[in-house]
Amino acid sequence: MDKMELWKKAVNVRKQLGEDTTSPIDIFTLAFSIKNLSIVYYPMGEHFSGMCIKDRKNKVIAINSSMTLGRQRFSMAHEFYHLFYDKEPLTAVCAKEIGEGKEREKEADQFASYLLMPPDALSERLRQVKREEKEELSVKDIVSIEQHFQVSRQAMLHRLVEEGELTSEKAETMKQNVALSAVNLGYQDTLYRPMPKEKQYGTYGYYIQQVDQAMELGLISNGKYEELLLEAFREDLVYGDEIERGEVFD
Repeated sequence: MDKMELWKKAVNVRKQLGEDTTSPIDIFTLAFSIKNLSIVYYPMGEHFSGMCIKDRKNKVIAINSSMTLGRQRFSMAHEFYHLFYDKEPLTAVCAKEIGEGKEREKEADQFASYLLMPPDALSERLRQVKREEKEELSVKDIVSIEQHFQVSRQAMLHRLVEEGELTSEKAETMKQNVALSAVNLGYQDTLYRPMPKEKQYGTYGYYIQQVDQAMELGLISNGKYEELLLEAFREDLVYGDEIERGEVFD
Protein backbone atom coordinates (compact mmCIF):
# COMPACT_ATOMS: atom_id res chain seq x y z
CA MET A 1 0.00 0.00 0.00
CA ASP A 2 1.45 3.37 -1.07
CA LYS A 3 0.20 5.68 1.68
CA MET A 4 1.74 8.79 0.14
CA GLU A 5 -0.11 8.11 -3.11
CA LEU A 6 -3.37 7.59 -1.21
CA TRP A 7 -2.86 10.88 0.61
CA LYS A 8 -2.31 12.62 -2.74
CA LYS A 9 -5.51 11.10 -4.04
CA ALA A 10 -7.41 12.30 -0.96
CA VAL A 11 -6.04 15.83 -1.48
CA ASN A 12 -7.05 15.68 -5.14
CA VAL A 13 -10.64 14.73 -4.29
CA ARG A 14 -10.81 17.52 -1.70
CA LYS A 15 -9.69 20.03 -4.33
CA GLN A 16 -12.08 18.67 -6.95
CA LEU A 17 -14.95 19.20 -4.51
CA GLY A 18 -13.84 22.72 -3.56
CA GLU A 19 -12.33 21.96 -0.14
CA ASP A 20 -8.95 22.90 1.32
CA THR A 21 -6.43 20.28 2.39
CA THR A 22 -6.84 20.39 6.19
CA SER A 23 -10.29 21.46 7.38
CA PRO A 24 -12.93 18.98 8.60
CA ILE A 25 -15.43 18.28 5.83
CA ASP A 26 -19.14 17.53 5.59
CA ILE A 27 -18.82 14.38 3.51
CA PHE A 28 -22.57 14.07 2.92
CA THR A 29 -22.88 17.60 1.54
CA LEU A 30 -19.95 16.90 -0.77
CA ALA A 31 -21.62 13.68 -1.95
CA PHE A 32 -24.76 15.59 -2.88
CA SER A 33 -22.65 17.98 -4.97
CA ILE A 34 -21.24 15.21 -7.20
CA LYS A 35 -22.83 15.24 -10.64
CA ASN A 36 -25.07 12.28 -11.58
CA LEU A 37 -24.58 10.53 -8.23
CA SER A 38 -27.51 8.78 -6.57
CA ILE A 39 -27.24 8.18 -2.81
CA VAL A 40 -29.20 5.43 -1.09
CA TYR A 41 -29.60 4.99 2.66
CA TYR A 42 -30.61 1.47 3.62
CA PRO A 43 -30.11 -0.74 6.71
CA MET A 44 -27.81 -3.46 5.36
CA GLY A 45 -27.34 -5.49 8.51
CA GLU A 46 -24.24 -6.02 10.61
CA HIS A 47 -21.64 -7.08 8.05
CA PHE A 48 -21.63 -4.34 5.39
CA SER A 49 -21.19 -0.60 5.81
CA GLY A 50 -21.60 0.60 2.23
CA MET A 51 -21.54 -0.13 -1.48
CA CYS A 52 -20.52 1.64 -4.68
CA ILE A 53 -21.97 0.74 -8.08
CA LYS A 54 -20.95 2.51 -11.27
CA ASP A 55 -20.91 2.10 -15.02
CA ARG A 56 -21.06 4.52 -17.93
CA LYS A 57 -24.63 5.54 -17.13
CA ASN A 58 -25.03 5.10 -13.39
CA LYS A 59 -23.22 6.12 -10.22
CA VAL A 60 -24.70 4.91 -6.93
CA ILE A 61 -23.37 4.97 -3.38
CA ALA A 62 -25.38 3.06 -0.79
CA ILE A 63 -24.77 3.60 2.93
CA ASN A 64 -25.75 1.29 5.77
CA SER A 65 -28.06 3.62 7.68
CA SER A 66 -28.30 1.27 10.68
CA MET A 67 -24.69 2.11 11.59
CA THR A 68 -23.66 5.17 13.55
CA LEU A 69 -23.42 8.59 11.92
CA GLY A 70 -19.64 8.58 12.40
CA ARG A 71 -19.34 5.20 10.68
CA GLN A 72 -21.62 6.33 7.86
CA ARG A 73 -19.33 9.30 7.24
CA PHE A 74 -16.33 6.98 7.00
CA SER A 75 -18.25 4.62 4.71
CA MET A 76 -19.11 7.49 2.38
CA ALA A 77 -15.44 8.55 2.25
CA HIS A 78 -14.47 4.92 1.57
CA GLU A 79 -16.90 4.72 -1.34
CA PHE A 80 -15.51 7.98 -2.75
CA TYR A 81 -12.29 6.04 -3.42
CA HIS A 82 -14.12 3.51 -5.55
CA LEU A 83 -16.17 6.24 -7.23
CA PHE A 84 -13.19 8.42 -8.19
CA TYR A 85 -10.41 5.89 -8.71
CA ASP A 86 -11.77 2.47 -9.65
CA LYS A 87 -12.45 1.53 -13.25
CA GLU A 88 -15.90 0.93 -14.67
CA PRO A 89 -17.97 -1.20 -14.45
CA LEU A 90 -17.77 -1.65 -10.70
CA THR A 91 -19.64 -3.09 -7.75
CA ALA A 92 -17.65 -2.66 -4.52
CA VAL A 93 -18.91 -3.64 -1.07
CA CYS A 94 -17.39 -2.12 2.07
CA ALA A 95 -17.03 -4.43 5.09
CA LYS A 96 -17.91 -3.38 8.61
CA GLU A 97 -14.40 -3.66 10.05
CA ILE A 98 -11.89 -1.01 9.00
CA GLY A 99 -8.61 -2.29 7.57
CA GLU A 100 -10.01 -5.72 6.69
CA GLY A 101 -10.67 -7.47 3.39
CA LYS A 102 -8.89 -7.36 0.05
CA GLU A 103 -6.02 -4.98 -0.62
CA ARG A 104 -8.23 -2.62 -2.63
CA GLU A 105 -10.62 -2.32 0.31
CA LYS A 106 -7.74 -1.60 2.68
CA GLU A 107 -6.56 1.13 0.32
CA ALA A 108 -10.08 2.60 0.27
CA ASP A 109 -10.10 2.63 4.08
CA GLN A 110 -6.73 4.38 4.17
CA PHE A 111 -7.93 6.91 1.60
CA ALA A 112 -11.08 7.53 3.65
CA SER A 113 -9.03 8.10 6.79
CA TYR A 114 -6.84 10.64 4.99
CA LEU A 115 -9.83 12.33 3.37
CA LEU A 116 -11.58 12.86 6.70
CA MET A 117 -8.47 13.31 8.84
CA PRO A 118 -5.64 14.85 6.79
CA PRO A 119 -2.21 13.99 8.28
CA ASP A 120 -1.21 17.62 8.90
CA ALA A 121 -4.54 18.44 10.51
CA LEU A 122 -4.41 15.33 12.70
CA SER A 123 -0.86 16.12 13.80
CA GLU A 124 -1.90 19.64 14.75
CA ARG A 125 -4.90 18.35 16.69
CA LEU A 126 -2.70 15.88 18.56
CA ARG A 127 -0.31 18.68 19.42
CA GLN A 128 -3.18 20.70 20.85
CA VAL A 129 -4.54 17.95 23.10
CA LYS A 130 -1.15 16.78 24.35
CA ARG A 131 0.52 18.83 27.04
CA GLU A 132 3.78 16.94 26.55
CA GLU A 133 5.11 15.24 23.42
CA LYS A 134 5.25 11.77 24.98
CA GLU A 135 2.05 12.08 26.95
CA GLU A 136 -0.35 9.16 26.58
CA LEU A 137 -3.70 9.96 25.00
CA SER A 138 -6.75 9.75 27.26
CA VAL A 139 -10.36 9.00 26.40
CA LYS A 140 -11.03 12.74 26.73
CA ASP A 141 -8.40 13.40 24.07
CA ILE A 142 -9.86 10.75 21.76
CA VAL A 143 -13.35 12.21 22.08
CA SER A 144 -12.05 15.70 21.36
CA ILE A 145 -10.29 14.59 18.18
CA GLU A 146 -13.10 12.39 16.83
CA GLN A 147 -15.62 15.16 17.46
CA HIS A 148 -13.40 17.62 15.59
CA PHE A 149 -13.19 15.38 12.52
CA GLN A 150 -16.66 13.86 13.01
CA VAL A 151 -15.53 10.25 12.72
CA SER A 152 -16.47 7.07 14.55
CA ARG A 153 -14.49 5.69 17.48
CA GLN A 154 -13.45 2.72 15.33
CA ALA A 155 -12.05 5.02 12.62
CA MET A 156 -10.29 7.18 15.20
CA LEU A 157 -8.66 4.33 17.10
CA HIS A 158 -7.62 2.51 13.93
CA ARG A 159 -5.84 5.63 12.68
CA LEU A 160 -4.13 6.40 15.99
CA VAL A 161 -2.83 2.84 16.34
CA GLU A 162 -1.56 3.03 12.78
CA GLU A 163 0.20 6.35 13.54
CA GLY A 164 1.83 4.88 16.66
CA GLU A 165 -0.09 7.21 18.97
CA LEU A 166 -1.86 4.32 20.73
CA THR A 167 -1.02 0.68 21.33
CA SER A 168 -3.56 -1.92 20.26
CA GLU A 169 -3.99 -2.87 23.91
CA LYS A 170 -4.74 0.71 24.94
CA ALA A 171 -7.14 1.13 22.03
CA GLU A 172 -9.09 -1.94 23.16
CA THR A 173 -9.86 -0.24 26.48
CA MET A 174 -11.45 2.69 24.63
CA LYS A 175 -14.02 0.67 22.70
CA GLN A 176 -16.53 0.53 25.54
CA ASN A 177 -19.11 3.15 26.58
CA VAL A 178 -18.30 5.23 23.51
CA ALA A 179 -21.41 7.46 23.47
CA LEU A 180 -21.31 7.86 27.25
CA SER A 181 -17.69 9.00 27.16
CA ALA A 182 -18.70 11.84 24.84
CA VAL A 183 -21.89 12.78 26.70
CA ASN A 184 -19.99 12.97 29.99
CA LEU A 185 -17.70 15.54 28.38
CA GLY A 186 -20.61 17.72 27.27
CA TYR A 187 -20.96 16.54 23.66
CA GLN A 188 -24.13 15.34 21.98
CA ASP A 189 -24.25 11.62 21.21
CA THR A 190 -25.41 12.10 17.59
CA LEU A 191 -22.09 10.94 16.14
CA TYR A 192 -22.38 7.60 17.94
CA ARG A 193 -25.98 6.78 17.05
CA PRO A 194 -27.61 5.45 13.85
CA MET A 195 -30.34 7.35 12.05
CA PRO A 196 -33.82 7.09 13.56
CA LYS A 197 -35.54 4.02 12.10
CA GLU A 198 -38.04 6.13 10.18
CA LYS A 199 -35.10 7.86 8.42
CA GLN A 200 -33.09 4.75 7.57
CA TYR A 201 -34.60 4.29 4.10
CA GLY A 202 -34.18 6.90 1.39
CA THR A 203 -32.80 7.73 -2.06
CA TYR A 204 -31.39 11.14 -2.90
CA GLY A 205 -29.47 12.96 -5.59
CA TYR A 206 -29.51 12.09 -9.30
CA TYR A 207 -32.27 9.46 -9.17
CA ILE A 208 -34.75 11.92 -7.67
CA GLN A 209 -33.69 14.62 -10.14
CA GLN A 210 -34.25 12.24 -13.07
CA VAL A 211 -37.69 11.17 -11.87
CA ASP A 212 -38.68 14.81 -11.39
CA GLN A 213 -37.39 15.76 -14.82
CA ALA A 214 -39.21 12.88 -16.48
CA MET A 215 -42.44 14.07 -14.87
CA GLU A 216 -41.88 17.69 -15.95
CA LEU A 217 -41.22 16.61 -19.56
CA GLY A 218 -44.35 14.47 -19.63
CA LEU A 219 -42.39 11.26 -20.14
CA ILE A 220 -44.17 9.47 -17.30
CA SER A 221 -47.63 9.64 -15.79
CA ASN A 222 -48.34 10.94 -12.31
CA GLY A 223 -48.97 7.37 -11.19
CA LYS A 224 -45.58 6.22 -12.52
CA TYR A 225 -43.94 9.25 -10.91
CA GLU A 226 -45.33 8.29 -7.51
CA GLU A 227 -44.46 4.63 -8.06
CA LEU A 228 -40.80 5.46 -8.80
CA LEU A 229 -40.55 7.67 -5.72
CA LEU A 230 -42.16 5.07 -3.48
CA GLU A 231 -39.74 2.43 -4.79
CA ALA A 232 -36.95 4.81 -3.74
CA PHE A 233 -38.41 5.04 -0.20
CA ARG A 234 -39.44 8.68 -0.71
CA GLU A 235 -42.96 8.64 0.65
CA ASP A 236 -42.27 12.17 1.87
CA LEU A 237 -42.15 13.43 -1.72
CA VAL A 238 -45.36 11.62 -2.63
CA TYR A 239 -47.45 12.56 0.41
CA GLY A 240 -45.58 15.58 1.72
CA ASP A 241 -47.47 15.92 5.00
CA GLU A 242 -44.46 15.45 7.28
CA ILE A 243 -42.36 17.99 5.36
CA GLU A 244 -45.10 20.60 5.46
CA ARG A 245 -45.77 20.12 9.18
CA GLY A 246 -42.10 20.29 10.10
CA GLU A 247 -41.14 23.28 7.96
CA VAL A 248 -40.02 26.45 9.74
CA PHE A 249 -38.95 29.77 8.19
CA ASP A 250 -36.71 31.76 10.54
